[in-house]
Amino acid sequence: MRLKSRKYIVVLGSLMSGLGKGILTSSIAKLLQSKGLKISPMKFDGYLNVDCGTMNPYRHGEVFVLDDGTECDMDFGTYERFLNIDLAGKNSITGGKLFKSIIEKERKGGFLGRDVQIVPHLTDEIKAWVKKVGEEQDSDVVIVEVGGTVGDLENGYFLEAMRQFAAEEKVLFMQLTFVPSLSEGELKTKPTQHANKLIQSMGIHPQIIVCRQDEPLTREAREKISMFCNVPVANVFDDPLIETIYELPMILDRQKMTGLLLSELGVEEKDEDLKEWRALVEKIKNPKKEITVAITGKYTAVKDAYVSIKEALVHGGAYNGAKVRIKWVETSEIDDGKATAKELLSGCDGIIVPGGYGSRGTEGKIACIKYARENRLPFLGLCYGLQMAVVEWARHKTGMEGANSTEINPDTKFPVIDYLPEQRGVKDKGANQRLGAWECRLKKGTNAYGAYGKENISERHRHRYEVNNDFIGKLEESGLVVSGKSPDGNIVELIEWPDGWGVGTQAHPELKSRLERPAPLFVAFVKACIEGKK
Repeated sequence: MRLKSRKYIVVLGSLMSGLGKGILTSSIAKLLQSKGLKISPMKFDGYLNVDCGTMNPYRHGEVFVLDDGTECDMDFGTYERFLNIDLAGKNSITGGKLFKSIIEKERKGGFLGRDVQIVPHLTDEIKAWVKKVGEEQDSDVVIVEVGGTVGDLENGYFLEAMRQFAAEEKVLFMQLTFVPSLSEGELKTKPTQHANKLIQSMGIHPQIIVCRQDEPLTREAREKISMFCNVPVANVFDDPLIETIYELPMILDRQKMTGLLLSELGVEEKDEDLKEWRALVEKIKNPKKEITVAITGKYTAVKDAYVSIKEALVHGGAYNGAKVRIKWVETSEIDDGKATAKELLSGCDGIIVPGGYGSRGTEGKIACIKYARENRLPFLGLCYGLQMAVVEWARHKTGMEGANSTEINPDTKFPVIDYLPEQRGVKDKGANQRLGAWECRLKKGTNAYGAYGKENISERHRHRYEVNNDFIGKLEESGLVVSGKSPDGNIVELIEWPDGWGVGTQAHPELKSRLERPAPLFVAFVKACIEGKK
């Protein structure tokens, strides 16, 4: 089903951040997609960074990378995982991108001598951007998530642009709010009422209000929100605590959200539904097996730093009929002598060493990899994880004592991991790593080839360092398997141990994993963990 005219939905957050606007946006997109509509999700972030590439995971969570190399907000991972589509950098708008564009136009005389202002020049830029994405992607519905919270100074001009846009196009506004409870059964709607008044003072009237809360939304609370926020009771929805985020589309559908969205957008109801999605969610909720996987990282205090890995394990687990429990291992504890790899990996059926930067916790990661290799514990190294696996192998299997990455020790005698050649002259830090989707050729007969089932693959990357080609010969002579290289043969993309299931990839396969299309390496890794547990 395709629409004659394009529609738009704007999702706003009120009261507080962290309510799950990205999950809500993805869920309503899934509902509309299930009716045969083509959806383009977008997000506006008010920060003045051009992209997320230089942000610390402690402050911002995971940096998600698209096929075209755009480093963007982690919500884009949620969009792709729900909709099973590949998005483009144009779907991500930041304050930095907007102001950069406006200033560049002004410097070139693009405003014909006028004084450049927030209104109309910046707001016109925003409206044109949103409209162009819908046109170029031939979408039926463009869903725009506005980052932050209504009332934040940095997103005020974007909300003004959306207010103007609603006078030009068919726009549906949705408010995500939080309804606190001071005692059991006593939900407080007053904060939502005040937040809604603030939104309406901007000239925006949310037609749908979605409520997060710690206990079920009562009829009385719905009626109060309906009365004081000028929406029908049927337009107030419950976004409850759920077992898995992939269940939310079904929760909203049971509350008749799908029909309301179609009605508000002027679209006829169709017979398509979420049948296949329900079956996948059922696999997540009712697994037949269970395994425990250690994630050995340096940002374990902020689980959002590894959200794509967590979700890829959910996908790989569902495919194998297993629940994957995660044990977070802070490898700096090994560096500090507080624990050993054996102690931290006790009870684990497999280990993942994720991406990262810098030296903190690296010796702990290497110790964990060594323990996994010697005890035939399934291992998956992602980006930095591959690099540390090569360092571990070089030290303990080839006699290169002190082997390291030049990122950690520039003066190491055996720099088995070194800068990519094209990175040596780079001075800036933003958007200049080896980013986005890159092709790889797999070696037949390897675990990697067995996982993908084909020779030519493409995965997303984000790195400055690689395996040093000067040492590949010696590494392979000692038994390390190079199971994947770039098409020109110059970059090692995958390595693996000759015994057991141990694979390292320079890519980030977790970034392309979806519930409907799990990442092959994660599927194979989970399977190896299950078999090892037997």
